Amino acid sequence: MRVRLRDFIETKEHWIFSVVDYYCGDGVRCLLRYVPGPDGERVRDGIRFKKMGFDEAYAFIKENKPEYIDGVMVVPFADVVKHYQPHDGLVRILDADRRAKKMVDALEGVDFECMGITGSKLVGLGAESSDVDFVVYGIEWFKARDALQRAIAAGKIDAIDEAGWEKIYKKRKPELNFEEFYLHERRKGNRCLLDGVLTDMLFVRSWDQIGPRVPIGHSLGVKTITAKVTDAEFAFDSPAIYQVDHPEIKAVLSFTHTYAGQALAGETIEACGRMEEYPDGKKVLVIGTSREPKGEWIKSLTLLEKADKK
Repeated sequence: MRVRLRDFIETKEHWIFSVVDYYCGDGVRCLLRYVPGPDGERVRDGIRFKKMGFDEAYAFIKENKPEYIDGVMVVPFADVVKHYQPHDGLVRILDADRRAKKMVDALEGVDFECMGITGSKLVGLGAESSDVDFVVYGIEWFKARDALQRAIAAGKIDAIDEAGWEKIYKKRKPELNFEEFYLHERRKGNRCLLDGVLTDMLFVRSWDQIGPRVPIGHSLGVKTITAKVTDAEFAFDSPAIYQVDHPEIKAVLSFTHTYAGQALAGETIEACGRMEEYPDGKKVLVIGTSREPKGEWIKSLTLLEKADKK
């Protein structure tokens, strides 16, 4: 069984999990997102489903399937009864979902086979007001981002206004002031509104981009660094990866979406997070060590300095 980030799986209990890793050992590394329940707000095939928060999901699994916990949640392959893949999901809803159709039409020149849909819409639990979590694979993602910006400039797609960014800022609660957050987010170019509904265009690696697994490091405590980014190829991935030129730290990794795409190659960043050392001696800085990372951030000093000069 091959899975990728943004896929979903379902067990015989109708527990629905989002896949959080490209790599499998004896099972799928994932996070519980929906469970059947009488108080559920979503309905599919006559079954009510409840959406699970992060802490709630772990408490539920620890009580009901503690054997699934191995640092993260790992569902054995034998327990998976359904595998949801984003491209198949997009094909399934395209004719009936006007927002998904609008997004596909906007991405002129992008390979349709590299597009997909994830989140609630993928698993048949999307509501009319649900966010559109759109997926594009590999290098096509960068072409799609350019196409999206052209569509916004042409008035085919709506940009997020400042009030919308303020709402996102309050939800994310980043360790940046609003102006810093706004500068970084506007530049990323991967978010828009589809008929008033927030839409993220998410990066997922193509199969040929999937390399060795990111190891688990030994914590060496909190550290703040200033360093030049030498490679940002996977800055929009999860984790977002920034290779850096620094005497001690070789890479900065962000496990929170807030700091994905935060800097470009050649830019100087300031980053604060947990320093970790891998078994081979390599040291990295990890941001997003908790659900709402406090005291952790990435900011492009180059971007902020350019804004100050304007």
